[in-house]
Amino acid sequence: MANQSRVALVTGAGSGIGRASALALVREGYRVALVGRRDAPLRLVESAANEIALGSAMVLAADVADPASVAGVFAQVVAAWGRLDLLFNNAGGSGPMMPLEDLPFEDWKRVVDTNLTGAFLCTQAAFRVMKAQQPRGGRIVNNGSISAHTPRPNSAAYTSTKHAITGLTKSTSLDGRKYGIACGQIDIGNAQTEMTTRMAEGILQANGQLAVEPRMDVEDVARAVVFMGGLPLEANVQFMTIMATQMPFIGRG
Repeated sequence: MANQSRVALVTGAGSGIGRASALALVREGYRVALVGRRDAPLRLVESAANEIALGSAMVLAADVADPASVAGVFAQVVAAWGRLDLLFNNAGGSGPMMPLEDLPFEDWKRVVDTNLTGAFLCTQAAFRVMKAQQPRGGRIVNNGSISAHTPRPNSAAYTSTKHAITGLTKSTSLDGRKYGIACGQIDIGNAQTEMTTRMAEGILQANGQLAVEPRMDVEDVARAVVFMGGLPLEANVQFMTIMATQMPFIGRG
């Protein structure tokens, strides 16, 4: 199937990795549903998408942690474009960086609801669409993060959800086989976005010191997402790690 007939849905599309990936998919010829909680940033992405290809993007403001909101989003995509070929589960938040014993329950729940429950609800909705459409099948890409492998200090909620995303990725990949649904995970380290500004200023390390960490161009991440999404369904990138080459992850820093 040519990319010009493919439909993608990107959550957290209003900024950062979501924005860059959505626009990269539009440049590749996809029609892209832009999903996020705030309408105004999504409208800016829609405007940028229309400069690439008029009518290539649709804004769907929604809360991915709300089942009814998610159901409405997927129904609108199918009503408008007839199918869904790619879901990029990208929406997420880090929550406050603080000692585990001081983390308020409300902050824990907010991170879990967005990062994990949101990804599950979108995956579940995508399954229902991809099973029923013709040709059947599709692809789901989950944003796992480097924190799906190893934590930063004071990041219990975020790290827990990202480790859980790996379990969701594996279950989705297994359960999707019989329906022609492929699922993979992209683990991203230090992409240059608003969320990682503090890394350029100095961020807490495991040894208690503050250190400036190198970052990489977010467009490199977007190209990786496009690559994963563009494979034929007979092939799958199960896990990809893309990171700033010199960030302190491999070895001891």
